[in-house]
Amino acid sequence: MKIMEQIERGEEFNVLSDESFFVDKQRCEDICFQYNMIPPSKITERNELLRTLLGKATDSFWILSPFHCEYGYNIEIGNDFASNHNLVIIDAAKVKIGDNVLIGPNTGIYTSGHSLDPVKRKQLVSYAKPITIGDNVWIGGNCVILAGVTIGENTVVAAGSVVTKSLPANVLAAGNPCRIVRPLTAEAKEECEVRSEQKERENNAYCTDRV
Repeated sequence: MKIMEQIERGEEFNVLSDESFFVDKQRCEDICFQYNMIPPSKITERNELLRTLLGKATDSFWILSPFHCEYGYNIEIGNDFASNHNLVIIDAAKVKIGDNVLIGPNTGIYTSGHSLDPVKRKQLVSYAKPITIGDNVWIGGNCVILAGVTIGENTVVAAGSVVTKSLPANVLAAGNPCRIVRPLTAEAKEECEVRSEQKERENNAYCTDRV
């Protein structure tokens, strides 16, 4: 598939350049529609249907409806994954979710976006970057995870956060844009201190260059 090859190379792509892209999107939308219409009590039937859509799914996961995604086959979920109502995953690029991940309601995971150039945007030029969520991560409700982000294992993302940049393991993060609030382990504390020192050096260098 031409567009998927462009995405894997990190290139911009035009959604009109590959007809199979639309076929896959329509198939995905049909399956999501069916899934959301199955009674919640029919857990086995619901999960079996999702396994036909997702790229990788274990025997133990729980996704409350409504659930929506763009292609499905780019999504991999680990053991004991659980998401609350209204999870939306725009999976033009790969989305890898680890074991024991919890996601609150009304959360969006968006691997793709449009060009900032209005001319390109009018021509439907887009980009997509993979998203990785590590083991034991908890993402609160009403969060947005943007293209290219990696969230390290055991990290907690507070409700309402917009994650624009990657987060290390073992931290509590919050806000728009999302920032580290505090480390959750001694190891994470050391990493946060190193990051803080590095950022301070970069800021000092920036100011020195302009004196």
